[in-house]
Amino acid sequence: MAELFVTNFNPRFTGVSATAANVVRQQVGAFDLRLVGRPLPGCPEPITPRAARALSRTPPPGRPFAIWHVRRNPEMRAALWARDVLGLPVRIVFTSAAQRRHSAFPRWLISRMDAVIATTERAADFVPHVRAVVPHGVDTDIFTPAADRAAEWAALGFGGRIGLATIGRIRPEKGTDLFVEAMLRLLPDLPGAVALVVGRAAREHQKFDLELKDRVQRAGMIDRIRFVGEIPAARLPALMRALSLVVQLPRYEGYGMVPLEGMASGVPFVASDAGHYRDFSDAGRCGLVVPREAPAAAAEAARAILSDPGRHAAMGRTACETARQKFSAATEAAGIARVYDALWQGAAR
Repeated sequence: MAELFVTNFNPRFTGVSATAANVVRQQVGAFDLRLVGRPLPGCPEPITPRAARALSRTPPPGRPFAIWHVRRNPEMRAALWARDVLGLPVRIVFTSAAQRRHSAFPRWLISRMDAVIATTERAADFVPHVRAVVPHGVDTDIFTPAADRAAEWAALGFGGRIGLATIGRIRPEKGTDLFVEAMLRLLPDLPGAVALVVGRAAREHQKFDLELKDRVQRAGMIDRIRFVGEIPAARLPALMRALSLVVQLPRYEGYGMVPLEGMASGVPFVASDAGHYRDFSDAGRCGLVVPREAPAAAAEAARAILSDPGRHAAMGRTACETARQKFSAATEAAGIARVYDALWQGAAR
């Protein structure tokens, strides 16, 4: 009988998927764990929700109940069905990263959780039952610095001598248009630099995507601002190692893993004042944070970093060290384990 069930119901590999995978890879050696739903890279093969319910009918050896760790609305619903309708001996832990008020139905779902883990102090303000604040961590075994960044970049075949990138869904909330505007300002003064837009546009954002590509085309920058689509999770570490700068300019972000993945790869960042980016920046030693809706400021920050090789190298070294010491997946997994242990020990009293 498993003691821990980690759910992943989304068929797409999203930021939530990435954070779950990072933790699961750390947890497999510490718990009798089952992944439930969809596969995650580097994680055990998943079982179905039906199989998870069957395995949850009897408490695991030495435990009063199994824990279901959920991260999305459908996963909360499935866990509540198991606990409250079927009456299975399970407890539910939910991770919350949102830094804004949830809508009515998610608020009700979250109110039914046995424990909530917030990823930031700000996120903790919007949810009940918070047992701990545990920042998301990056897998520092996978995201590592390049021995030769120039060679890594050349091997990707995107052209130019150095690369910059924004990574995520192409939509206004993620600030893809702000990235394009910043690159249109920056790249004419930075010969040899190529900027990548990594991600896809959902159907409702196809027009937004096409308008951005048309703007780049009209500016004569189509070879220097490249829309490369989604990159599989397995290939993302190689991309990160090859970059010289990560640029994330969202209008809203709950947490934001991309700068952390860059940091662990020895790559500094420029980001808008959203998510947890200001804490990542370590007062400008790992990255520079600019106001939201400020592509000109982002371009200037990127120029300041890339035009000073000594500063760029120092920021990359500090970024890698900070990711390993403060924002590793191992540290996150340890914080989560303490919440599990508190639930189990509390029931045993």
